[in-house]
Amino acid sequence: MILAFFGVADSVYLTQHAIDGTPLICNVQNLSGCNIVAASSYSRVFGVPLAEFGVLFYGILFVLAALELVLFDRFLRRILQGVSLVGVLASLYFTSIQIFLIGAFCIYCTFSAAITLLIFIFASRIEPLRKEKQNLPVQPLQMPPTA
Repeated sequence: MILAFFGVADSVYLTQHAIDGTPLICNVQNLSGCNIVAASSYSRVFGVPLAEFGVLFYGILFVLAALELVLFDRFLRRILQGVSLVGVLASLYFTSIQIFLIGAFCIYCTFSAAITLLIFIFASRIEPLRKEKQNLPVQPLQMPPTA
């Protein structure tokens, strides 16, 4: 839930700057291409800034994590795991776009990808998707009494 909150905060910051058109603050060495990435044609889908989709994505994860804390429901865990997997795949896709097509890195996008990966890892650790074999003690085979 805490990670999803940080993801919402990151996405809201990017959305605010996408709407206002003000430059992003990014002074981290080798990850200072925030404004290049934000101004690229890949930063919008159907005219909507990707950051707005990020707010929605992290909002959904936040609600799912909160419900999971209260309800402890297996179905909710599966949804949380599935949504976070979609986020990881999307992050890989958008990171590839930054590397191969735009040629610039955004610290906020990298932060978002890291948050998504951590959420996926933690969501998978809540209850693994496949059950591990339990090592039960083996009882020696007892022969029936002979007459």
